[in-house]
Amino acid sequence: MKESCVVLIAIEEFDNLGVGYLASVLSENKIKVNIIDFREGKEDILKHVKRIKPYVVGFSVIFQFYILRFRELILYLRESGITCHFSAGGQFASMRYAELFEIIPYLDSIVRFEGEYTFLELVTRIGKGNEWHDIKGIAYKKNGKIIATPLRSIESDLDKLPYARRFPLKEYAIGKKFATLLAGRGCLNNCSFCNNTEYVRESGIHFRRNRSAENVANEMHYLYHKKNCTIFLFEDDDFPLERRPDKISWIEDFCRELVHKKLVNKVIWKINCRPDEVDLKRFNMMKEHGLYHVFLGLDDGTDPGLNRLNKHMTVSESLHGISVLKYLDIGIDYGFMLFQPSSTFNSIFDNLDFLQQLCGDGYTPVIFLKMMPFFNTEVEKNLKKEGRLKGEIDRRDYDFFDVSLNHYFNFLMECFGRWLYHPEGFTNLSRWGRNLKSIYSRFYTMTASSSSLFRKVSHITSESNQYLLDTVKYLAYTFESGRYKQNENFNLKTYSDEIKEKHDLFVNQITDPLRKINFMAEYQNLHNLIL
Repeated sequence: MKESCVVLIAIEEFDNLGVGYLASVLSENKIKVNIIDFREGKEDILKHVKRIKPYVVGFSVIFQFYILRFRELILYLRESGITCHFSAGGQFASMRYAELFEIIPYLDSIVRFEGEYTFLELVTRIGKGNEWHDIKGIAYKKNGKIIATPLRSIESDLDKLPYARRFPLKEYAIGKKFATLLAGRGCLNNCSFCNNTEYVRESGIHFRRNRSAENVANEMHYLYHKKNCTIFLFEDDDFPLERRPDKISWIEDFCRELVHKKLVNKVIWKINCRPDEVDLKRFNMMKEHGLYHVFLGLDDGTDPGLNRLNKHMTVSESLHGISVLKYLDIGIDYGFMLFQPSSTFNSIFDNLDFLQQLCGDGYTPVIFLKMMPFFNTEVEKNLKKEGRLKGEIDRRDYDFFDVSLNHYFNFLMECFGRWLYHPEGFTNLSRWGRNLKSIYSRFYTMTASSSSLFRKVSHITSESNQYLLDTVKYLAYTFESGRYKQNENFNLKTYSDEIKEKHDLFVNQITDPLRKINFMAEYQNLHNLIL
């Protein structure tokens, strides 16, 4: 094999575990790997590639949003004289390989579905100068035709994979480092807005595979002792919480392993799950073993809406799960699509009432999104059938049936965009307040002063939530009635200015207690070092 190496170009947002597993498998097989963050920019990436002189460059096209920017980069590299083998992987590449070749014709191959061993075989053969077109699990072009080889059998035992390669760990908050983890692969749900189920079906995987609880706990033990990591964020779309009446559940095994590895009270962890999977007994056990935060896939606050999304759960189940987490004082983030292709003003009002029940007490900030039509989802297929799908491949979108609803949505994004989505917006600051409370209560001494500051953060969040929900509902009535265009004296800019002023006020109010909490944590750290 040549003495040069492989380059992987990917979005390195926190840990990119897919690329991390690829890199670790290659390294385990004595292949040198360099990972370059796509966001470095094409000029810097070109410099790296010219210096490294790889024989294969792999592009991790996992986000639909970045496809055209990947095309721009790949064309730039080719035009700049990079002639080595270009390969791409990721969900879009796996399921729409023919379309990706049309979008990016400068690729030599596409690795489909789970790529660790397929990519290993590809780079090994290319490095040795051997024929590679018969490798299972790839697609390529030949004489103007696109050929896809039979898929490779999946690895059923995920424990055989080495731990994912990682960049140096970063700080999460108040001096604590974090790492992302996967407990397994696959998802058993079939939500209409998600393409994971289609990915699983096309790949030939008809079940969810979990790493053993021991294997996951071993990796946490390694990262705790070798990398000083104390916060673990599980990235599984649906954490393995299934209950098996015939045997001990995975989560019970996992908690036992944390005790065995002496990690309890030393590390904390966050998961993603559905609200109907939350129950008091198990989640109390999980909290005692380090669970501090849960991301809930709520998505809709009405039973008809949940049915349209194929969620197979009810609003009452969502509210019960939320109440259990609040009772246990476990942090909550959530996904919620206030705007969907079928949305009406009536559905907006009903969903705002649900958000009031969830957020009125200031436990978590208000957040909502517009459902986007991701590739190979039922939502995308239906919009295409209706002739409503619009935009380029990287920015698919749609209009609502009611023109006034389009105007309403656009106005809300103009007024509340920074509030809801900006890193320095109120919603993000409030989230960090909740995270700080979870970390502080586990690793620092909670005093009367710090408790008072956290209550202040919750109170400010409650006030801001109430203002946001009241304003969003009032504007919905305004746009539904048509007053915004019928009344010459109705000035939308007045509302826009007021909302921005209110946002700045709430940001200023919450920043002060957050700053004081950080200072108190730093003081305790310094005090402990002196002692």
